[in-house]
Amino acid sequence: MYKILIVEDESIIRSTLARLLERNKFQTSQAENVDQACEYNFDDFDLIISDVRMPGRLGTELINLASNTPVLIMTSFASMRAAIDAIKLGAIDYIAKPFDHQEMIECVNKILQDFKPQTISESPKTKPSPKPSNEFNFSDFIGSSQVMKTFYRQCERVAKTDVTILITGESGTGKELAARAIALHSNRNEKPFVSVNCAAIAQSLIESELFGHEKGAFTGAVNTNEGLILAANHGTLFLDEIGELPLEAQARLLRVMQEQEIRKVGSSISKKINVRFLCATHRNLKKLVEQGLFREDLYYRIQVIELHLSSLKDRGNDVIEIAQYLLKKHSKKLNILVDKTFTTDSLSILRQYPWPGNVRELENAVQRSLILSNGVNIEPVDLGIDYEFSELDQTAMDTQDLDFSEKEIFTQYVMTYQNNLSETQLAQQMGVSRKCLWERRQRFDVPRNKN
Repeated sequence: MYKILIVEDESIIRSTLARLLERNKFQTSQAENVDQACEYNFDDFDLIISDVRMPGRLGTELINLASNTPVLIMTSFASMRAAIDAIKLGAIDYIAKPFDHQEMIECVNKILQDFKPQTISESPKTKPSPKPSNEFNFSDFIGSSQVMKTFYRQCERVAKTDVTILITGESGTGKELAARAIALHSNRNEKPFVSVNCAAIAQSLIESELFGHEKGAFTGAVNTNEGLILAANHGTLFLDEIGELPLEAQARLLRVMQEQEIRKVGSSISKKINVRFLCATHRNLKKLVEQGLFREDLYYRIQVIELHLSSLKDRGNDVIEIAQYLLKKHSKKLNILVDKTFTTDSLSILRQYPWPGNVRELENAVQRSLILSNGVNIEPVDLGIDYEFSELDQTAMDTQDLDFSEKEIFTQYVMTYQNNLSETQLAQQMGVSRKCLWERRQRFDVPRNKN
C-alpha cells in the first residue's frame, strides 16, 4: 500500500484529503507545517502532498528536504505563480485548490505510476531515483556556458510535468531542439511528437491544418482531415512561432487548451484529447498583446513556465565548441577525408562576430568554409565573414565584451555587401531569413540601398 504524507495547515482541507486518499486505498500521515513534517522519515513515503504557504517555512522547502520522494504542490488560484516557482524548484506537479476529488486521485495515481517500484520483490520504499542533471541529454546542444547549464537544469525540472511551456529566443537558437529534448524526457516520450511552424502555414489554411476539417467543410475540402492537434493526441504538440497565429485561430486554440477537446472545421461534434503543449516564439508576445495582435488570455495560458534560450553572442566560448562540433559533423556529411582545422585567426573571428543568425548562421559558415578551404587549414576568408571589421585583438576571445556594438557591426556588414548583393543573397550570406534581415534593418535603422 502506498504511503502519502499530507502537509497542510488548514485542518479541514487536511482531513478531507486524508479521507479521500484512504477511501482510495492509500495510507496517509498528516502534518500541520514543514517543521512537523520533518519529524517523519521522508523515505518512508511514496509521495508528499503539501500546501505552499503555511505558518513558518514554505512547503517548497520539502522539495530539497525530501529529495528522494516526489512532492505534489497544492496552491490556490490566486497563488499560481508560487506553483510555477515550485515546479522550477523540482516539484513533480501542482494542483489548484479547491481541488476536484477525481482530479486529485488521477494526479496522485499518475505520479505514483511514474515512481512505482520496478519489481515485485523490491520493498515498497525502493523507488528508482530521478536522473541526475548530467543524464538529461541534449544530444544536439553543445555548450558549457553558465547560461546553458542553467537552461539545461530548468528543462530537466519541467520535463516530467505536463505544464505548458513557452520557449523564447532569437531565430536560430535551437528552440525546437529544446522542445524535442523536453518531450524525449517527459512521460509521453513514447507518444507522438508533432511539430508545427505556425509561420509556415498560410493563414487561410491554419485552422484546417491544426484543428482538422470534415469533407466538404469548404471549397477544396475533398477529404476529411484529422488535423495536427489530433495527430499529437496522448503526446506532445510543439507550436513554433506561435506569435504568427491569426487571432481567429488563437481563440480556437485557447478553447482546445482549456477544455482538452477539439472540434474539426465543419463539424458539430467535439472530441476529447490529451495533449501537452510546448510553444516557442522569437517575438515579444507581451508587446503583441498590447498591440492587440495576440490574445492576452492565450498568452497567460501558454506562459505557465517560460524558458529562454540565449543568443549565441551571449554564450561566450560556446561558439568555439559548437563550431568544432559542426566541423566534424559536416566533414562526415560532405565526405571530406582531410581533418580540417580552424586557424587562430579564424577562431578569433568566430568568437568575436555577433552571429545575428545564431547557430543557424554559424552552421552555414562552417559548411561554407569546408567547401571553400584548400588544404587542412580553414582561413578567415573561407568563413565568408567580413573579418576586416571582426578581426580584433585575439585576447578578446577570453572576454565577454566586444569592442564594437552589435549595431555597429551589423551596419558595417550590410553597408559593405549590399551594393553587390540582393536582399535575398545578403540574407543568405548572413545565414538568416529575409524577414530577420528586414527586422534588424528596422531595429538598427539601416536603410536599403535604392540603387
